[in-house]
Amino acid sequence: MSELVKLTMTGHVADVRLNRPDKYNALSPDMFMAIVETGHTIARDTSVRVVVLSGEGRGFCAGLDYQSFAEMGAGRTGVGDLMARIEGQPGNHAQMPGLIWKQLPVPVIAALHGVAFGGGLQIALGADIRLAAPSTRMSVMEIKWGLIPDMSLTQTLRDLVRLDVAKELTFSGRIVEAQEAAALGLITRICDDPLAEAHRMAAEFAAKSPHAIAAAKRLFETAWRGTAETGLGLEASLQRALIGSPNQVEAAAANFEKRAPRFKNRDA
Repeated sequence: MSELVKLTMTGHVADVRLNRPDKYNALSPDMFMAIVETGHTIARDTSVRVVVLSGEGRGFCAGLDYQSFAEMGAGRTGVGDLMARIEGQPGNHAQMPGLIWKQLPVPVIAALHGVAFGGGLQIALGADIRLAAPSTRMSVMEIKWGLIPDMSLTQTLRDLVRLDVAKELTFSGRIVEAQEAAALGLITRICDDPLAEAHRMAAEFAAKSPHAIAAAKRLFETAWRGTAETGLGLEASLQRALIGSPNQVEAAAANFEKRAPRFKNRDA
C-alpha cells in the first residue's frame, strides 16, 4: 500500500494516517486513490472494529495540493480522472475519500489538529466522530479557487449544521476556529490530545459487540433522513437479526457474569 497513507493495526483498531507531512497532507491525485484503497482494505478485514483517522505532521489536511489544482485547470492527463464516476458506487474518485468512511460498517473517529481545509475538511466530515485540538482551524475553502465543494460535502455537512450555516461557510470560505466549529456542530468535541482520546474511544467501542455496532451505524446512516416507515422498519429488522445471535448472547452473559465479553468478528 502506498506510504501516502499509513495503515497499522493494533488489536481490532485500524490506525489510518495521511502521510504527506511536508505538504500538510495536501491531496494529490495519487493520495486520493491511496485513501480510497485504504478504506477498501479495511472494509475487507472483518477483524477491524474501529478506525482512527488522523494526519501526520503539523496538520490533518490542507486540502487540494496546489500543483494538482494547476494541472486540473490546465486539463492535464490524470487529474481529470478523479471526476470519473466509479461503477457500483454513488460517487466519483474525488468524492470517495470522504464517502468511504461513511460506507464502512465500523465507527470512524477523526483526530484533527492544525488545519482541515477544503478537501481535508470533507474527508474529516466523512468520519462518524471528530475530535479536534483547541488550535485546529477548518474551512470549506473551495470558493477561494472559484470552485464548489465536490468531495461528498452534500452527504455529510447536511447532517451536522443548518442549511443557512452550510451556505454561509461555503459562500465565504472563512476559517473557523475549533470553539466555533464545536458550537456549529462541525466537530464532536475539543480535546487537548485528540489522537490519544480517539484511541481511548476506539478501545471502548472495540470492546462492544461488533455486530451491534455495525447495525447501529447502518441504522443511523440509512434512517437519519429517511421516512418514519424506513427508520422504524430498519430498527425492527436489525434488532430481530441481533436477538439471540452469538455476540448478543455473549454480551448478555458477560454482563450477568461480570466479566469482559469475548466477541466474534463480524464474519463469524
